[in-house]
Order: sequence, then C-alpha cells, then structure tokens
Amino acid sequence: QVQLAESGGGSVESGGSLTLSCTTSGDSVYAPNMGWFGQAPGKQREGVATIEPDGSTDYADFAKGRFTISRDAGKKTVYLKMNSLNPEDTDTYYCAAESRCGLETAYVESWGQGSQVTVSS
Repeated sequence: QVQLAESGGGSVESGGSLTLSCTTSGDSVYAPNMGWFGQAPGKQREGVATIEPDGSTDYADFAKGRFTISRDAGKKTVYLKMNSLNPEDTDTYYCAAESRCGLETAYVESWGQGSQVTVSS
C-alpha cells in the first residue's frame, strides 16, 4: 500500500502558474503508474495527467500543452506543474497511485488528500 501526501495548492490569477507535489511512502514506495485527478464541487473526479515508470506521460485534452507531470525518484515525489491557468482549472487536485496507466478513477489504488487550486479572473 502506498500513502500519498500532497502540497502546493493555492490561489493564483488567470495566466499564472502553480506546481503541486505528491510525496509517496509505504512498503511499496512507488506504484507502477502515478497520476493527478481534478474534481470540482458536484462533479465527477476526472483524470488530468498520468506518468508511467518509464517516464511516458499522458494528458487530458484541456491540460495538454499547459500542464507537465514529472517524477523525481530520488525524492520520492511526483509533480504537476500547471502553467497558463484559467478559472476553469479551479478544482481540488488529487494525486493517485494507479494499478494501470490511464485517466480513469477505476485504476486508482491510493489517493492523496487533495490540494485546492483556485484561479481568479
């Protein structure tokens, strides 16, 4: 079982940037796949970005070209760098350890506690 601890959420103006961090711990420190999911109030949690053990990445269409997921094995941390943020990106973002790579909550084995990101106009 992998435990995930997030940090880096906050408030920014439209066009600004934020970087979320997710530190892993547990008997199995690294899951085969890691991802980030976003959830707005009253809506379903949806995939934002994933990264495989070999470094391959995938992004939701709205995130492609603006967000970057990366993994620092030495620091046991996964990052989500978010550039060119707009108010539609306002969500709670959850780090996830997945049994298989994909932007699907069904693949998630462990969740982070969630990081609130608010983007003002």
